[in-house]
Amino acid sequence: MYEGAIQDLIDELGRLPGVGPKSAQRIAFHVLSADPTDIKRLAAALSRVKEQVRFCVLCFNVAEEEQCRICRDPRRREDALCVVEEPKDVVAIERTNEFRGRYHVLGGAINPLEGIGPDHLRIRELMARLSSGQVTELILATDPNTEGEATATYLALLVKPMGITVTRLASGLPVGGDLEYADEITLGRAFEGRRTL
Repeated sequence: MYEGAIQDLIDELGRLPGVGPKSAQRIAFHVLSADPTDIKRLAAALSRVKEQVRFCVLCFNVAEEEQCRICRDPRRREDALCVVEEPKDVVAIERTNEFRGRYHVLGGAINPLEGIGPDHLRIRELMARLSSGQVTELILATDPNTEGEATATYLALLVKPMGITVTRLASGLPVGGDLEYADEITLGRAFEGRRTL
């Protein structure tokens, strides 16, 4: 539609996850009209991320050093390990201030339709961490969707023979939600996970 550099920018922005053609075009024209200093700062931040950020050698969270800040923290519990799909899930759990253990980032979830099997995830590394005998509880915090459930079930079957307690995050109704808007699966899980008051 456009020519040269602006079309190249639109095409590259359109390759980003969650950015459709219209959003890519809007961002490209924002970049075009933005202050050059702001654009240089954005370009520098993008370059710095690619140069400095890597994955933690223990848990595979994002880190600027060999280990992430959570793995370096001696106050974190060694006996509880929370398994998540992506580094962004670590951030979500950390915001709750409820979990003081350590993490393991799988790098995705089992999804046969996309060609992602157990060998494509960091399950071998997880099993190596569990073999040390320090972990007594494995918390499966994969997404509450088909892929996340399949991954959690697979991991539970794999780990249970090791004698480690395997738990799954509860799922159900959101606070402030209305029952009439809840889908059947969410409402069913809320009934399954009910507790005594």
